[in-house]
Amino acid sequence: VPPASQLHTSISQSYSSFSGPYNNSVLHSASSSVPSQGFVASSSHYPMPPVSSATYPNIVYPPMSTDNPYGQMPSSQSVMAHGHLNAAGAYSNQTRAPPIGQPRVPLGYTSASWSAPELQLAQGNHGSFTGSLPEANNTMSTGSPHYINQNIQSVKSNQGVASAATSSVKTSIVENTGKPITSSCLTQSSDSFLHEGMQYGGYVNNQASSSATPLSSSSDDEEEEDEDEEAAIDSSSTTSSASPVLNNYDTLEGDGYPEACSATSSPPPISSVPQTSKVSKSFGCGYPPLQPGYQNMTPLLPSPAMQPSNSGYNSGFSQYPQVYPTMNQLSASLGGLGIQQPENLRPMNLIQERNILPIAPVSPPLPNLNSDLKKLNCSPDSFRCTLTNIPQTQALLNKAKLPLGLLLHPFRDLTQLPVITSSTIVRCRSCRTYINPFVSFIDQRRWKCNLCYRVNDVPEEFMYNPLTRSYGEPHKRPEVQNSTVEFIASSDYMLRPPQPAVYLFVFDVSHNAIEAGYLEVVCQSLLENLDKLPGDTRTKIGFITFDSTVQFYNLQEGLSQPQMLIVSEIDDVFLPMPDCLLVNLHESKELIKDLLNALPNMFTYTRETHSALGPALQAAFKLMSPTGGRVTVFQTQLPSVGTGYLQSREDPNQRSSTKVVQHLGPATDFYKKLALDCSGQQTAVDLFLLSSQYSDLASLACMSKYSAGCVYYYPSFHHIHNPVQTEKLQKDLKRYFTRKIGFEAVMRIRCTKGLSIHTFHGNFFVRSTDLLSLANVNPDAGFAVQMSIEENLTDTSLVCFQTALLYTSSKGERRIRVHTLCLPVVTSLMDVYAGADVQAILCLLANMAVDRSVSSSLSDARDALTNAVVDSLSAYMSTASNLQQSSLIAPYSLRLFPLYILALFKQKAFRTGTSTRLDDRIYAMCQIKSQPLVHLMKIIYPSLYRIDKLTDEGAI
Repeated sequence: VPPASQLHTSISQSYSSFSGPYNNSVLHSASSSVPSQGFVASSSHYPMPPVSSATYPNIVYPPMSTDNPYGQMPSSQSVMAHGHLNAAGAYSNQTRAPPIGQPRVPLGYTSASWSAPELQLAQGNHGSFTGSLPEANNTMSTGSPHYINQNIQSVKSNQGVASAATSSVKTSIVENTGKPITSSCLTQSSDSFLHEGMQYGGYVNNQASSSATPLSSSSDDEEEEDEDEEAAIDSSSTTSSASPVLNNYDTLEGDGYPEACSATSSPPPISSVPQTSKVSKSFGCGYPPLQPGYQNMTPLLPSPAMQPSNSGYNSGFSQYPQVYPTMNQLSASLGGLGIQQPENLRPMNLIQERNILPIAPVSPPLPNLNSDLKKLNCSPDSFRCTLTNIPQTQALLNKAKLPLGLLLHPFRDLTQLPVITSSTIVRCRSCRTYINPFVSFIDQRRWKCNLCYRVNDVPEEFMYNPLTRSYGEPHKRPEVQNSTVEFIASSDYMLRPPQPAVYLFVFDVSHNAIEAGYLEVVCQSLLENLDKLPGDTRTKIGFITFDSTVQFYNLQEGLSQPQMLIVSEIDDVFLPMPDCLLVNLHESKELIKDLLNALPNMFTYTRETHSALGPALQAAFKLMSPTGGRVTVFQTQLPSVGTGYLQSREDPNQRSSTKVVQHLGPATDFYKKLALDCSGQQTAVDLFLLSSQYSDLASLACMSKYSAGCVYYYPSFHHIHNPVQTEKLQKDLKRYFTRKIGFEAVMRIRCTKGLSIHTFHGNFFVRSTDLLSLANVNPDAGFAVQMSIEENLTDTSLVCFQTALLYTSSKGERRIRVHTLCLPVVTSLMDVYAGADVQAILCLLANMAVDRSVSSSLSDARDALTNAVVDSLSAYMSTASNLQQSSLIAPYSLRLFPLYILALFKQKAFRTGTSTRLDDRIYAMCQIKSQPLVHLMKIIYPSLYRIDKLTDEGAI
């Protein structure tokens, strides 16, 4: 077999430091055109960067380098603003209020009230459902932590629309025959998958090394840049001989709409039908606003309970007679903002108050929306914002001294999930937003996008409601009644047939690994859960072991026993039998069981102490490249031979240092480059590190961070001497083997124009300004996003965020999971504080602090966290009147902010003065970067249980 080419380890990269706007010494990334949210370097007030007065300008990004096979990638750094689209084609005439006594009903609708029908529960498991990443990136072989400066390229779009290019992948639609096409909608039950578990997350990807041409089955849903950008992204591999596979991420996601609704079609003619403007506002105090998506409800007639709401929710002069409501009536509709002091604004003296600690779990603040929108809004368990009241301007956000960002748990396990099968997935022709509960129906034939405000046609098929079997009621469709839905995507969303579930296990079998005894635990757990691995009849599985050599196993059907194939040439590793090393799970199940039973005893008397992890990973990459899938690596020591070998960098005498903590970044870029190659071939690498000595997790974790994998760490593992770690490994493996999984996934986040995303946190590869490439996605992975306000939100009273996750299920179905969140816009600083979500703020700041620790120093990160508390509380005290300036006063919403920051300081990731092993510190940082909010809060601020009150069932 001819030797495979070696990994290319030289690449020109540029660096920039972590950005942050918490003081006047803010660091701005060279790739960002706006001040980015970050950390303070001192306790002074932030600067207040000027807010652009231009109305939705076109954004032009610097050209993308063509020598990078992955394009430019933002991660843990500033990203050029995205989503600021000109309202091309949007109908901007404002609605005039009707005369007194006349119902306000759009044309084509009656004034009868309506209610959404309940979705029927699916009795069977329809396909594969599940409910579960761009920041940390750095590293060069110098051993010093760095971050890569990533310049993002966007597309000059026609008609002033930025980053909304029409896809080159066009789909045809069958002409309407006059008969409505039926579509199915199920509510999927996934109780069998509701297992709680922890898993690693990580950072994102920066500059890519040369790698194999990415392959994907994503098409119409999650990619929408230009073909020019894709030309820069796709390139041939320098690390593998695998055949290039067509990959056109951006063109696929951008054009999920049928040909009949392509961007080339002319917009609908302007009619005399009353239409809403960008947002639904009341133009007379006697007529309260109809929220987006609710203009078709029963009109509200004038009553004594109607009065103008506070600033930030309504605007415009009263044009009709006004009847003012009582205070209680108005507070009920507006949540009390600006009228009466809400509970979240009640000042609390943190020095004198004795009842600060919560006696019940802390719930996120509810957005101040009307009751109907609150019911339709996305669950905070899936989609959460640090501020549930969005400031109208960046200047107001700077005054509040609070970060603006999102916490995402997009693939989490759900008990009920509306699943929609339809030949037409309705999306905005301009910004590609999926239709959702917060759009406005102008009439039965047109709807207005709630992100870019463009007017779109309602497809004929969408007029039919499969639940009620009625026609002409698009506002009752399940897509418009649920903020979290999942679509069964058609072949238009694929570039190749969906890949099968492919699992490759790579075991360390050196002397150290055999002494730890992990093989017996892992093989036994895999035997017990072999039939529970997610997949179908196409599922494939393979095994590789390594010490100072690399061993492969032929499990082809028809053999009487497994065959071991040893490759000792680790400097130029190759696949001895490429077609026989990955076998069908069902066809070769008996051989697989024989191998798992034999492995724990196969290397009992080995004397090999070296570990050739790098060559084993190179072999795994070559084996998985044709299809993609999941590689699970078990490692017990420092790699000592072959490519990617490492040397110990830890000084045990510095574990308790209160000064500089070194070596938080990787020692080599080998594992990062290999991970980027794997990501391009839709392969994720999960790492299980079971070690009693320093193993340089800072370097090894890169292969999971940049390939959308996860990391598990078991310090001082021994199957006999450490039964606690053994039990933990068994529980983690059961969850790991049986939880849902999504393959060849991409995720895009969209937001109302005026808002921009500039930094992502998690484990993934950043393919464009807002498109994340996830080779694998699991229900235990969380992500964080930093945002800024680029343009004043003066023309809207509501903003929306939408995330769309396109993935291939383990059953081979292409699916799109969509979450949509709606929040109000406010003009008062007190309202901003009232809507502060202290837990979301803490988790976002923790992600930012990890980046600061790696790019700068641990002491800088700790100072930044302290300044974040000092500045926010100082800003509140300087704004609120009649407060004792000599006391520490905080709004009720932020009463736990100092406590949570103190708890964060005690975590292994940030603590000083206490003996902390370097691998323990790195693993804690990895958890912060990848865990969803609910898991991360349990780590930072765990629950306490009264032991003497525990029952036998709940006892430890």
